[in-house]
Amino acid sequence: MRKIHLMNEASRDATIVIDTVKAESGPTMGLPGKKINFRRYLAATDTGLHEALVAAHGEEYAQALIDGDPEIDVEQVGKYLTDTTPVFLSASGEVLHVSPHLVDVIFGPDGSERERKEASNIPGNVNDETPVRWTGRKLPRGQAITRFSFRRTIAVKHVDGLTYDFLYAMAQSLAEEDAMVMLGGGAKGKEPLIFQENGTPYRGFLEGRVDGPRYKLLLHLSNLELRVPDAAAS
Repeated sequence: MRKIHLMNEASRDATIVIDTVKAESGPTMGLPGKKINFRRYLAATDTGLHEALVAAHGEEYAQALIDGDPEIDVEQVGKYLTDTTPVFLSASGEVLHVSPHLVDVIFGPDGSERERKEASNIPGNVNDETPVRWTGRKLPRGQAITRFSFRRTIAVKHVDGLTYDFLYAMAQSLAEEDAMVMLGGGAKGKEPLIFQENGTPYRGFLEGRVDGPRYKLLLHLSNLELRVPDAAAS
């Protein structure tokens, strides 16, 4: 089970379990009662790619395609693919037999490169000695769902009677306020949430729902804020 070390508004913390909330299954393709099997087939070989065709027939190779189908390797194209292994290619298309040297490139809003630096491993921070904290910043539920695009939702669950009381109190407080609270990692709760090494950093929004003795505590994750474009800039 995946776990999260969570601190509440009163600075009390506990380690509880988390589980991904699965969306309901949508309509399925195909005939009723019939199962569809998806298969992959080889569409082209390296000799049928643009660069190889340009080298063999020049930039204007449209007529060559009509006359002789040079892009089709009749011995390979259309073969059913089973297991595949990813490989890294160099800029010239050569297979790299050792791991590539990774570099982090940071781009500005205008698309220009701002910074280039050595890639570093960033550890996860949701289940270590420092708990994930309430930031104190709360947003009405309606405002949160219109300002941020939620990419994932995780259910926070209790593991015993004590953590039930701990989480139920959180859910009840948020439900009564009809609000979501932002969560943050690190000693001061200002860091984004990272669930595994080199994982995507997310902002976390905790939502609570209660129904009698039952509760739901949902952690919504976002890495995209929705903003109206500046009229003057546009």
